[in-house]
Amino acid sequence: MATLSIQQVRNRFLILVSLRWLPVGLLVPVFVLLMQERGLTLAEIGMAFAAQGVLVLALELPTAGLADAVGRRPVLVLAAVVNLASVALFVVADSFALLVVVWALQGVYRALDSGPLESWFVDSTLAADPDAEYERGLSQGGTAIGIAMAAGALLSGGLVAFGPVGPFSALTMPIVAIVVLQIVGLVALLALMRERRTTSGSSALRESIAEAPRMIGQAMGLLRRSRVLLALLSVELFWGFGMVTFEALLPVRLAEVLGDSERAGALLGPATMVAWLANAGGAAATPLLTRRLGAAPAAALLRIAQGITVVGMALLAGPVGVLVAFVVCYVVHGASNPLHMGLVHRQVDGPYRTSVVSLNSMVAMPAGAAGGILLGLVADRAGVSVAMLIGAVVLAIAAPLYLPAWRASRDGSPAPVGAPTAAASPEPSAPVSGQPGVPPARDGDPTTGAGAGAARR
Repeated sequence: MATLSIQQVRNRFLILVSLRWLPVGLLVPVFVLLMQERGLTLAEIGMAFAAQGVLVLALELPTAGLADAVGRRPVLVLAAVVNLASVALFVVADSFALLVVVWALQGVYRALDSGPLESWFVDSTLAADPDAEYERGLSQGGTAIGIAMAAGALLSGGLVAFGPVGPFSALTMPIVAIVVLQIVGLVALLALMRERRTTSGSSALRESIAEAPRMIGQAMGLLRRSRVLLALLSVELFWGFGMVTFEALLPVRLAEVLGDSERAGALLGPATMVAWLANAGGAAATPLLTRRLGAAPAAALLRIAQGITVVGMALLAGPVGVLVAFVVCYVVHGASNPLHMGLVHRQVDGPYRTSVVSLNSMVAMPAGAAGGILLGLVADRAGVSVAMLIGAVVLAIAAPLYLPAWRASRDGSPAPVGAPTAAASPEPSAPVSGQPGVPPARDGDPTTGAGAGAARR
């Protein structure tokens, strides 16, 4: 099988990442309002949503190790099938128990989906050219995510405004559309993603599965050896908790201001489209932020800025003020993701890349589940605005966790962490060199690097 060129890898990555996030764009504006329509309180929605976080926590590392051992393509295909089952069930789920099953399946899907596509892109790019600057493609991926989410949100608002069709309510229509788009995405994945495996067959599959636990252990060992990587992954605890404010509570806040959930759902479609276009703009601006401030300082400042935007959503009066703060929040979010994931990628070698990206996601999802439950309880008892203010504080206090990455870049030690060797243990605050054949971070890079990660939910 011929090696894909850098441009071919990039084009396929952008197509697949766009199809991955287009359905999410349809889902985000309506999923909380739809569950409220089906009789759930905010606390119950938080508990149902927590099922996703619990499953991600349990499966994130095993599925990441499986992807590193078996291959990214089969794991992504399995993820797409699970997601299709989850969304199809969401169309008809009308009870708390069924909605828990929906979000549990989403947890399995997210554990399988977290990391393989991005890791495939980075490693395939390096296979085509070991000196390639993959950050540009990752940044373009962040922009593509924003555009796909914007298109999905616009379509979602249009479907809600179009109204009920047959047995499907207005808020259910975007979910029906997601089922169709998920099938399209699965076909595209099978057609476009090409992966070279050194072995094949049932015996190779058994060997790869048996290898997965060792891959997981090696990835966990990276955290013990790199204080920078540990701090970066710790950011996700605060980020995952705080993101509940603008992903789950913002629709409720807007419905509260407008006094009508269906009107809020219809308005959130175009508003979320604008927000995700702003997100794409934020992602495109990350190279400028990196040059001016450095990746780690810029990421820290953006954590504080995002907290401030959530304060605006909580306190500004009227739908215009709330939505302006919402859009600015997504500008910050779009810039934050590439900076953060670029810093993570610069701390790890290829053989463990998926596992480390999944570790990053693993800590975010349970934190998001905890945020959904705790902030949902606060919202039910003290009001949505109070819950959003708490989330804003949590987002902002993650900023100091970027200090180890900043110090490491100033010390000139940005080389990635690789597999443990028999050599003497490195200093815990500095990453060590990785596997042979995997290039270190570029000399002269004033930071630890900047790329673009998938939008995290």
